[in-house]
Amino acid sequence: MAKLIYGANMTLDGYMEDRDGKFDWSEPDEEVHTFINDLYRSTGTFLFGRRMYETMAVWDTDPELATSNEVMADFAGVYQAADKVVYSTTLDAPWTPRTRLEREFDPDAVRELKNTASRDLAIGGPDLAAHAFRAGLVNELCFFVAPVSVGGGKPALPDFRVDFTLADQHRFPNGWVFLRYEVNSA
Repeated sequence: MAKLIYGANMTLDGYMEDRDGKFDWSEPDEEVHTFINDLYRSTGTFLFGRRMYETMAVWDTDPELATSNEVMADFAGVYQAADKVVYSTTLDAPWTPRTRLEREFDPDAVRELKNTASRDLAIGGPDLAAHAFRAGLVNELCFFVAPVSVGGGKPALPDFRVDFTLADQHRFPNGWVFLRYEVNSA
């Protein structure tokens, strides 16, 4: 059975975006980006809400981004090789390859996807991840913590209790920290 992994870049004070919806602080340097590439190499499917899909779509649609350097090209290859599922009631249709649209998050369908997938699934965005956490579907949490505080915005974690066990950590010279937690079963 594949794992469902919730991953995100977040601030030291726990936010994915500031109060204005900006995340300009979250661009990793080459060393962090290489680590991210290796982390997502085992991902067969990305699950996104509409906003995260629109943010990530550039990896399929902007050839200059994908060829700007070796690290970016590597991530583009990892991302483009994976399937994507977008959960949205407002998106008319996806515009990127290997992408399907679902109108609502169906825990049973995601459970079946986990049971039949040969590669791990990654879920992006705290709102969509909250649905998966509530349904007991998330196996791991992978955060890249940036050394910045924004004082408010969109929290990276759901606003209900989830217990974790630290499984891995890595400190980068630029001050970023990678934290991987396993979700404790209820």
